[in-house]
Amino acid sequence: MKTFNPGGTSNLSTHVEPTIETPAEVPNTQSLSLAGLVAALNAQQGRPRLEQIYEWLESAEISCKELEPYLGFKEGNYWRHRVCRNEFAEMLVLCWRPGHRTPIHDHNGSHGVVKVYDGVMWETTFVFDEVKGLGYKSGRERSRGEVTGSDVPDIHQLGNPEVSGQDLITIHIYAPPLGVLKTYKVGSPEIDLYTPDDSQS
Repeated sequence: MKTFNPGGTSNLSTHVEPTIETPAEVPNTQSLSLAGLVAALNAQQGRPRLEQIYEWLESAEISCKELEPYLGFKEGNYWRHRVCRNEFAEMLVLCWRPGHRTPIHDHNGSHGVVKVYDGVMWETTFVFDEVKGLGYKSGRERSRGEVTGSDVPDIHQLGNPEVSGQDLITIHIYAPPLGVLKTYKVGSPEIDLYTPDDSQS
């Protein structure tokens, strides 16, 4: 099992594209396209459960053509491309160069699911103690097609390992949409607040 060095921070940036046209009715959720996922999210009358989101992404079959408007990479930090957002949930496509990673963070009241569309993603999880501070828990490698979920109290860090030598594309659904995140440092009890940057640069 491989792990990457926890720590460090990255600025999040969101590239917003026009909303995908969605069918009037929610399609069969056994195998959803990207447009079908948008329709399922827009049909919600409340926050979808973590298990429901996991099922949607696990069974989703998304074509490269559908994903193309949301693909774009930049140097320095990974790039967040928003597919859709409403009061109950949001969906993003994240594009990562080798070495890009998130800050160590929780979702501060949201739960989320990530599907690896292409490449290799490393996920490191942590435990927090008010006296001892943040400690390492486990590390996992996720490859193409794999799905991972994080509940409200979970603390983790995602990244594209430098040694992968390839770009990483991931699809994320959060419910409710992310707001201010809590960020952490290993060995420290301090908690900082972090707001994702929605700029395109």
